[in-house]
Amino acid sequence: QVQLVESGGGLVQPGGSLRLSCVASGFTFSNHAMSWYRQAPGKEREMVATITTGDRTNYADSVKGRFTISRDNAKSTLYLQMNSLKPEDTAVYYCKPVTRAYWGQGTQVTVSS
Repeated sequence: QVQLVESGGGLVQPGGSLRLSCVASGFTFSNHAMSWYRQAPGKEREMVATITTGDRTNYADSVKGRFTISRDNAKSTLYLQMNSLKPEDTAVYYCKPVTRAYWGQGTQVTVSS
């Protein structure tokens, strides 16, 4: 069955960095565009970044220039490098194939001093 396992979240101070990972299984990872989403308390889930099968990337305006999405098809793993973190980046982060309604359990990112 399809599994998406996110990891790498944690507590970090403003201005700090984190690298999230998402290991995918149960589908052909290399054939799918992938996205990172996030959901903050009391807010709707929002798309953060997307990467196509050809490694084209797209970012939400709020993270442009600070976050970088990448993928390793050999490891069926999606990454999100997050730099210059802000308190408003606090959320649960999820990975998802663009064209499939598969969700993992998410990983919590908290940015606070």
